[in-house]
Amino acid sequence: DVQLQASGGGLVRPGGSLRLSCVFSGLTFEDYAIGWYRQAPGQERDRVSCIRGSDGFTYYKNSVKGRFTISSDNAKNTVYLQMNNLTPDDTAVYFCSPVSCDVKGLYSYGIWGQGTLVTVSS
Repeated sequence: DVQLQASGGGLVRPGGSLRLSCVFSGLTFEDYAIGWYRQAPGQERDRVSCIRGSDGFTYYKNSVKGRFTISSDNAKNTVYLQMNNLTPDDTAVYFCSPVSCDVKGLYSYGIWGQGTLVTVSS
């Protein structure tokens, strides 16, 4: 049974930073990738970033390139999303999911845990 739990959200001022964590179980990371999605109020869930367990390949949507960094700690079954220089447009609930991850983007296998709310506001 695959389970994921995202955490680390909070209220931060524009220009600030947060680090999100996704702890997962029930899957072998080397056989999958883990991706981050976000959903702003009234909007559809949007792809953000992913990392492949087999080779460390990473993907970022254009609007977060240079500000967000995805990483993993395989021993802890945890994927992180370091978010710097946050803007109000980054305000959303962030979710993690097992995904396929390549140069074209990330595609969820439809397994979701509870998200974590990120609010960027002055």
